[in-house]
Amino acid sequence: MTRRIEKLLIANRGEIALRILRACHEMGIKTVAVHSTADADAMHVRLADEAVCIGPPAARDSYLNIANIISAAEVTHADAVHPGYGFLSENAQFAEIVESHNLIWVGPKPEHIRVMGDKIEAKRTAETLGLPLVPGSPGPLDSVEEAKRLAADIGYPVLIKAASGGGGRGMKVVPSEDQLESLMGQASSEANAAFGDPTVYMEKYLGDPKHIEFQVFGDGDGNAIHLGERDCSVQRRHQKVIEEAPSPVITPEQRATMGERVRQAMADMGYRGAGTVEFLYENGEFYFIEMNTRLQVEHPVTEMISGMDLVREQIRVAQGDGLSVSQDEVHLTGHAIECRINAEDPVTFAPSPGLVKNYVAPGGMHVRVDSGLYAGYRVPPYYDSMIAKLIVYGRDRDECIMRLKRALREFVVEGMKTTVPLQQRIIDEPAFVDGDYTIKWLERWLEEGGK
Repeated sequence: MTRRIEKLLIANRGEIALRILRACHEMGIKTVAVHSTADADAMHVRLADEAVCIGPPAARDSYLNIANIISAAEVTHADAVHPGYGFLSENAQFAEIVESHNLIWVGPKPEHIRVMGDKIEAKRTAETLGLPLVPGSPGPLDSVEEAKRLAADIGYPVLIKAASGGGGRGMKVVPSEDQLESLMGQASSEANAAFGDPTVYMEKYLGDPKHIEFQVFGDGDGNAIHLGERDCSVQRRHQKVIEEAPSPVITPEQRATMGERVRQAMADMGYRGAGTVEFLYENGEFYFIEMNTRLQVEHPVTEMISGMDLVREQIRVAQGDGLSVSQDEVHLTGHAIECRINAEDPVTFAPSPGLVKNYVAPGGMHVRVDSGLYAGYRVPPYYDSMIAKLIVYGRDRDECIMRLKRALREFVVEGMKTTVPLQQRIIDEPAFVDGDYTIKWLERWLEEGGK
């Protein structure tokens, strides 16, 4: 059933809030920005049709405060909520509360958020849907004895992982049996501290894989498409630094085959909205690791090569218009790379928030900057350190890299340290230029003096 969205509340901050706002205004939809007291001068707050302060700086008192967000939607008479990424975007309870207040939830069905938010249940579901898995435990590890039996069958090294959460917390590599009990205990304790859930499970530890993810969309009624893959292997401490589409190592045949498998899996699920199916890729094989039931930080590279506005597509699906294209109408051309620009020391990675004294974003053909920065804005110290995303497009990867080098040289943020110099060094490295990098490459390179 179609239900028009007239006014949408953006339950987020920073560049993604601005990104959603722009899509809404291009669709003729009014916007409501919510913000903490620390974000009163944020760009998305200034550009929104209405703005509501929802609490003090701490995220738990503002951007994670469900009651205050729902109140903001009610007092402004919004009829939809878009959660962006992070914060409450993968909180099934929040999605249910939004829908229970007769608001349109611009996101997947709550039951799919819940299933994919539990890493163990996600693996079970992926297996049922025919996706390839990393060898591992069929469910939670109930005892050290069970873990030892499984590890002996799988072969060391193995990986102990938290069932909830992510970002590398509650994750331990176990090289041998004599360290299993200790490291399993540490992983469980970390998981409980970070996510309130001590449950852990086991996977085969892959030696040196790439991180490949497929962008998917479903209409909730059994129709789905994929928009190709992204290579997100340039990582530090399990956090992505550079993403590109397509991957320099995936062949057209692999893309078509695995793309169709994930598309069919989403259709079989009845999945609704945007999602990302993530794999480790090694020796020509894909291994499902998780699914993110939201828009990804790196979605712009897919937009660049597909020509599709993914936020607009999310809104279309949420209000019942269905997908704007069929799989046969998806055409992926050229190459795109995104650099995440953080307010951090590019050598020590210490946070560097503060006053933006001067800001000049690069421009020119096929150069895009997603950022809420402006001269005179003070970057608050309370949230994630990412302050901008630089995305460039080229007819091929070589052209894209040359354009990226030029754009990084033009990028000016004065008043704080940023990771622009690190990005410049990375894209000059032969391993990056050749596409011959894995999820471990960046940390090895830094340890060897790359910084």
